[in-house]
Amino acid sequence: MLKTWNQLFTRSGWILEEQGKNTFDCKKETEENLQFLQACLEKADVQYVLKNRELMIVQELMDESNWIRAVEKAAKERRDPSYYFNPEYDELEICHLDLYMMGTVRQLNRLGFSTTLSCDGHDRRFPIICLMKDIDIDLLTSILRLFGIPRVSYYEMRNHYKLSLRIKRSQLLDLAEQLSNLHSEWLEQGIEYIERQLLNQEIEQCLSIPGSSGEEDVIRKVVREKMKPYVDYISVDHYGNLLAEKTYGNGNGPTILLNAHLDTVCEIEPGRTIQKNGTIWTSSEGILGADDRAGVALIVMIAKHLNQSDFCGKVKFIFTVEEEIGLVGARHVDEYFLWGVDAAIVLDRRGNSDIVTSSGGIIPFCNSQYGLFFEQVTKEIGLVGWACREGGSSDTVVWASHGIESVNLSVGYGNEHTAKEFLDVQATYQTYILLKRIFQKGRELRRTLRNISTMRCAQ
Repeated sequence: MLKTWNQLFTRSGWILEEQGKNTFDCKKETEENLQFLQACLEKADVQYVLKNRELMIVQELMDESNWIRAVEKAAKERRDPSYYFNPEYDELEICHLDLYMMGTVRQLNRLGFSTTLSCDGHDRRFPIICLMKDIDIDLLTSILRLFGIPRVSYYEMRNHYKLSLRIKRSQLLDLAEQLSNLHSEWLEQGIEYIERQLLNQEIEQCLSIPGSSGEEDVIRKVVREKMKPYVDYISVDHYGNLLAEKTYGNGNGPTILLNAHLDTVCEIEPGRTIQKNGTIWTSSEGILGADDRAGVALIVMIAKHLNQSDFCGKVKFIFTVEEEIGLVGARHVDEYFLWGVDAAIVLDRRGNSDIVTSSGGIIPFCNSQYGLFFEQVTKEIGLVGWACREGGSSDTVVWASHGIESVNLSVGYGNEHTAKEFLDVQATYQTYILLKRIFQKGRELRRTLRNISTMRCAQ
């Protein structure tokens, strides 16, 4: 897939500051790494201008596979197999690292997680990284879990930690890009603070992408790339909905549908800015787009969480199109994809404490026990004010019409469809915490759904 030059450089290990489109400040990069970058650009036949440590790329975009081949050719001419990096004395020369490990190791060292040795596994074994004993290894493993890395483990050796990553080496490129989003000062605030900031970043990225009803191509491509590492299957259906699914553990558990819609009610104004007043976000012009980009961001975050969680069961993900013009995308989802779904959780409700169980009190979305299960969980984790309530139209109507127990949860937005739209990112984070807890209680949820099924059969 085509990547921006900023992505390619970050994923391959360079630390450059993007100044504008295809223009980079290289002042923070070492001379050795900058020379290596020039060699890679030349191997890739990319036209560039480097003057006074400012780099300008003439070519627009490049397929990552072609870029990796160029980096590999340039590295082979420079790599020293005996290279050893001592972070106390040496500047890291990325040309000596394994091809897929360059970006991840560079970012770890930027954040203060000093490395000594590494291996990308060469597609024969899992990647490993050796780190100095003076780092906070528990914080690092917690961060990696936030990024959806499953079963992170480390061994304490005499002089270092040996970290094993149970991922394909190609996923190290994604990990490097995710690590690049971390600010080093966040680490002092602890893992919960980091988690909040990562969710906020995800929301902001989703809010920056156009995609009104019928024009969802760009946002769909972005979300597909975000979801791909964390699911077993992902595709676009005949109408343009993005469908994905993943089996967790042994699969012996409930099958849950997670849903948000990709489209906004009208187009996001080009060039607008997101204004942040504490936890309240608004748009400088036009709609904010939190309806329903907040829901989309939540699903991406929970997909990462589930990838390394203890949840057993299956999750089906549906990102619908054209919800804002009559639930059109949801109505066109092929029924076979809904087969076997036990319950649905829709993330498309205004406010900060609604568990919507019906449309206007007229069209029920679920048995009362299903809604009450969510209420009980909110009380257990100290979320105040959450309760089952009536709501309006949403994709929940469609899933309920298929006989699926469904609820629609608040995601923090308000004044939707207007220039006064806002998002309370604190409320969005609370919904994220609720979702994590719901999946943690998978057995209890399955029991509740079985009780509902038994009552139906008895009627």
